[in-house]
Amino acid sequence: MMYAVSKRVVGAVARSVYRPKIIGAEKVPTTGPVILAPNHLAVLDSFIVPLVLPRPVAFLAKAEYFQGTGFKGGLSKWLFSSLGAIPVERGRGRAAMEAIGAAEDVLRNGGAFGIHPEGTRSPDGRLYRGRTGVARLTLNTGAPVVPVALTGTDKLQPRGTKIPRLAKVTVRFGDPLDFTRYSGMEASLPVLRSITDEIMYAISELSDQEYVDKYQKPGAAAAA
Repeated sequence: MMYAVSKRVVGAVARSVYRPKIIGAEKVPTTGPVILAPNHLAVLDSFIVPLVLPRPVAFLAKAEYFQGTGFKGGLSKWLFSSLGAIPVERGRGRAAMEAIGAAEDVLRNGGAFGIHPEGTRSPDGRLYRGRTGVARLTLNTGAPVVPVALTGTDKLQPRGTKIPRLAKVTVRFGDPLDFTRYSGMEASLPVLRSITDEIMYAISELSDQEYVDKYQKPGAAAAA
């Protein structure tokens, strides 16, 4: 109930002010488990994807967003909680694994889960090498992966800014990718790498970003 109300209110305001362009949303399954895999240009990316889709989408979020005090801290906790975010602490492997376990629960219950394969925001607008957490999720749950390309969010909220600016934002959804052919091969690092690379290629095709074959700095989602 909280999610639906929050999404309706925040989504209506965001769409009327920023008017994001949405392409291919019909490709996202309306029921059943699905993994959304977007590129990562700004903090707001994890809000934008759920707001442009009719179904709930859970994302990982830094634990700090749930731990603030005062009005600002309370507002942050309410917003992230009401939008279905799953808290994870940076630098703690056990906490990251617990968060991934929660993500798998979302998928096994037929929900949608979003994860940024790059792990953290791009510092220069290029697309960086994906981490294999998204591959583990799809193999462990059988959920298809929908690649997502966000453009313009780095201008909507440049690094170091807290208040979003007016900017044109486009969200492109690609065709679902099915990796059930690799079922039972969850322990194979080459398979995990191959799946992840296929997902990153699909994202790059949608986003037209220059691809950089190296990892970004580890972060909360990067541990996923």
